[in-house]
Order: sequence, then C-alpha cells, then structure tokens
Amino acid sequence: MNKQAPVIPFAVLVSGNGTNLQALLDAERSGRLGGARVALVISDRSGAFALERAKQAGKEALLIEPDKTLPKDERRRDLSDRILAAVQKTQAEFIVLAGFLSILQGPILKNYEGRIINIHPSLLPKFGGPGMYGEGVHRAVLEAGEATSGCTVHIVDQGTDTGPILLQRTVPVLPGDTPDSLAERIHHEEHRAIVDGVLELIRRLGLGTQGALPSESGTTGTGAAGQPVKDAEGTEAPIIHQPTITNQRK
Repeated sequence: MNKQAPVIPFAVLVSGNGTNLQALLDAERSGRLGGARVALVISDRSGAFALERAKQAGKEALLIEPDKTLPKDERRRDLSDRILAAVQKTQAEFIVLAGFLSILQGPILKNYEGRIINIHPSLLPKFGGPGMYGEGVHRAVLEAGEATSGCTVHIVDQGTDTGPILLQRTVPVLPGDTPDSLAERIHHEEHRAIVDGVLELIRRLGLGTQGALPSESGTTGTGAAGQPVKDAEGTEAPIIHQPTITNQRK
C-alpha cells in the first residue's frame, strides 16, 4: 500500500481571470501536486473571476482590496499585512502569486522569506521591474525585436521581479506577432510553468512531493540545471535552477 502524501497547504494570490489558478486547481485534482493543496485564494480586485473559480472548486476565497484612502507605501503595507493575517490562519506553507498586481511589503516578506513565488510573462531579468506587467511586457518585447520570449517563475524578494529564478519556459516570437498573440502563446506555457514552479519550490523546501504525478510538461520540476524538457508537442522548454533555498520560516 502506498503511503499517503502529507498535506501541504498553500495560498494563491491573483488579480484577474485566474487561468494560472485554474492550472493549479486542475493539477491538484489530477494528483500532479501530490499532497499540495490550495488552502486559500485571495484577490485584490473586486469582480476577479479567479474568486469564482476558487468557489467552484470548493476553496476558501477572499476579496482583500487596497485601501485607496492611504498613501501608496502605507496602502501596500496595509494590504500586505491583511493578506498575511489571512494566509497565516490557513497555516499555508508557501504563497503563489498567480497574476497578482499589488506589490507586497513588510512582514509578509520576512515571515514567508523564500516561500513566495511569482510568475512573470517574460524571460527575466529582461522586461521586468516596476510597471512591467500584462500587455506592456509583450509590447516591449516586440519593440525590442526579441526573437524569443516566455515566462519565469521566481522567488519573491524585496525588489520587483528580482528574486532568484526557479524555472523559465520559452516561446518563439513570430513574424507578425501582436502583444495579444504573443501573450496567448506565453499563457499556454505559464499554465505548465506555474505547476512545475510549485513542485520545484516544494522540493527545495524539503516538504516532499510523494505521490505527485508527472506534470504536463513531462517533469516534476526536479530536472538537472539547464536541461531542456519537452512538452506534449515536443517543444523544448529549458528549466533553469538557482541555489537551494532554506527550509526555515522566519
């Protein structure tokens, strides 16, 4: 008899439609996440369909909006503190930013140091930083004449898109691409990368992934550094690893 995988609760923060959240929910349901479970979904935007996705999956879903009466830095800190309080109630082991537009500040970054990951729609360090999100990223890629783009899953630190990279997946930039067409191609890879990123974080934290099934990209996120993996269509998607992070929550 196979030993049941330990439950590993985690929280997901999202601002919009929630397709990356859906990828995580689907991976959990199919067993690809092993014992990892979405314990809480938080959105900072009213009307975000991600909250409906969470409710349909039987997950706790909270709307925690920024207090627009506060100055910017104070507003970010206040939002971050309220998110931290909600996440801690679930005893989440880590946090996934799956299209979350607000900037986290303050104690949440210390309490969950090395345990917050973000997915960004470019090959960082290119086209990252303040103001680089959504269509603006893809427009900048096209204007720069890049031949390749993609997405990055990275650890969140005190900066914006500056933390250690866990993995990247690449796509070609095609002649005639628009920001929308490039975004659509990258979204397809994001849905795989977010799952592999969670598995890689769990591995590095030493939380275990017993019982996890292979992801759709054919890897559980533990491949050798720089070794390409192939998706269902045979497209190479290199996984890039960074130094192991600690299993200490501050």
